[in-house]
Amino acid sequence: MNIQENPTDAAHRKADKVEIAVRLDSELIEQIQHLTNDPSKIIEVAIRQWLRGDIPRDDELTRTPIRTPVPPRGEWND
Repeated sequence: MNIQENPTDAAHRKADKVEIAVRLDSELIEQIQHLTNDPSKIIEVAIRQWLRGDIPRDDELTRTPIRTPVPPRGEWND
């Protein structure tokens, strides 16, 4: 199935975009450039996923600490 896009729809979608300036770490830009020549696409997708909550955070503040069970007194094997 081939879906043709109306050129006026594409122009309308481009008109909805806003250009902003963002300061990013140069090492981060180098990593992004290995993926694409258009870093704005990666940044836009990442922001959309973050706003939707699609990507579960995995940092020390979001992890549930793993507790080591301690046996009750009298059950120590020493």
